[in-house]
Amino acid sequence: MSQEQFRYIVRIANTDVDGKLKVVYGLAAIKGIGVNTAYALCRLIGVDPEKRMGLLTDAEIKKIETALADPRSVGLAPWMFNRRKDYETGRDMHLIGAELIYAAKQDIEREKKIKSWRGIRHALGLKVRGQRTHTTGRLGMTVGVRKKR
Repeated sequence: MSQEQFRYIVRIANTDVDGKLKVVYGLAAIKGIGVNTAYALCRLIGVDPEKRMGLLTDAEIKKIETALADPRSVGLAPWMFNRRKDYETGRDMHLIGAELIYAAKQDIEREKKIKSWRGIRHALGLKVRGQRTHTTGRLGMTVGVRKKR
């Protein structure tokens, strides 16, 4: 391969990916795609996961794009999707990039609107998942603890 064919930045799923990374880690740089999902997609569409991103051909990039747009069409198992039984549609989906961020924000807003425990904790800016808050998660100028006299 000559130096002209190597691309230092590859654009996949509206994300600039470093061309020096291996395909698996380049795909994992896209929000919503992890290393395991990237390995599964590479094996399903027939792209070498150990190849460098910059050496991918246009046809391989197009294959990856279509697989990311609809992972069910290439045979990715539904249990690997990151949004199963969506609240509005009830479908199993795999969201990536801005769609994933938007869906997470919508979920938090829905929790706040129905005033669930999690929604209230989000609205107050407190810890949501049951962590201790007696000594941690303090905001502002509080540094130490003052003992009562």
